[in-house]
Amino acid sequence: MQGWKLSIDYDGILIVSFGGPEKRADVVPFLENVLRGKNVPRERMLEVAEHYYHFDGVSPLNQQIRGLITALQKELGDHGPQLPIYWGNRNWHPLLTDTLRKMRGDGIKRALAFVTSAYSSYSGCRQYLEDIEQARLEVGSGAPQVDKLRAFFNHPSFIEAMVDRVRTALRQIPQDRHLSTQLVYTAHSIPDAMARGCDYAVQLVEVCQLVTQKVGASSSMLVYQSRSGPASQAWLEPDVCDHLRTIHAAGRYTDVVLVPIGFLSDHLEILFDLDTEARQLCEELGLGMVRANTVGTHPVFIGMIRELVQERIAGGERRSLGSLGPCHDVCPDDCCPSGRTIRPRQSKE
Repeated sequence: MQGWKLSIDYDGILIVSFGGPEKRADVVPFLENVLRGKNVPRERMLEVAEHYYHFDGVSPLNQQIRGLITALQKELGDHGPQLPIYWGNRNWHPLLTDTLRKMRGDGIKRALAFVTSAYSSYSGCRQYLEDIEQARLEVGSGAPQVDKLRAFFNHPSFIEAMVDRVRTALRQIPQDRHLSTQLVYTAHSIPDAMARGCDYAVQLVEVCQLVTQKVGASSSMLVYQSRSGPASQAWLEPDVCDHLRTIHAAGRYTDVVLVPIGFLSDHLEILFDLDTEARQLCEELGLGMVRANTVGTHPVFIGMIRELVQERIAGGERRSLGSLGPCHDVCPDDCCPSGRTIRPRQSKE
């Protein structure tokens, strides 16, 4: 793109994601990384491992990130800015520390990070910031500075891409059943204690309302999936399968469209929790089910990433829809706490 001028001297883009195993032998080490420091029984971890073994230990997430990077490289090549793209994961290879070390070797001084999470929460935002900073400390002298792009849940292009995905799914249901079809939006559940310290649930409600209004659907509901904590701990509800049983018992709906609004790609928690468990339940209940795709590499979504980069480096317009407005670029020190109680250390005296 001719005439592109950076007002801030960024020299790289870092894609930061969750990571996922790519063979059976990776599954348990990967889950141990994910659950390190968390109060999750090992039995539950091994139960989740079976979800991965159901797909021969391969999470599609890494391959989908490769697809996103390819699409973004083309978008930047066509429209600028011309910046190299790097990729580092929180929990599995390529790990953030290794990626930042490579960036240092390539002479990268300051990069913009796109985190594959649209919403504000500890696990979806602050923890990534902590992981980036920890990786920088491990790399040591010369590690590049990394500035995270803002949360984009209400960006017009994210909403537009999701509306397109939902409309495509709705076309699979006969028109005469649309009034008896409910859009069931799903997002990853988080502990109530974490949710109270952030805007995660509020942001999800706003996005669901925006998409539902633009689609013109008659009914919608936000539910949650993929909880992993002990049964004694309260997490955001209702669970997607519990909700499907409830609406079936009420007898009002013939069909549902499951919309994984809280996810950006069709990774394993979508394939197992929705495409396997929820679909089996709908078949048992006699409830028609269509699952909408996530945004993935939708061209409008890829264009949004470039727009967020442009916004940050050249002072572009901070676009948003709804009442919440655009998120901040720099997170306050007290935003999105983990919600975990830090127990006082016991005296040895």
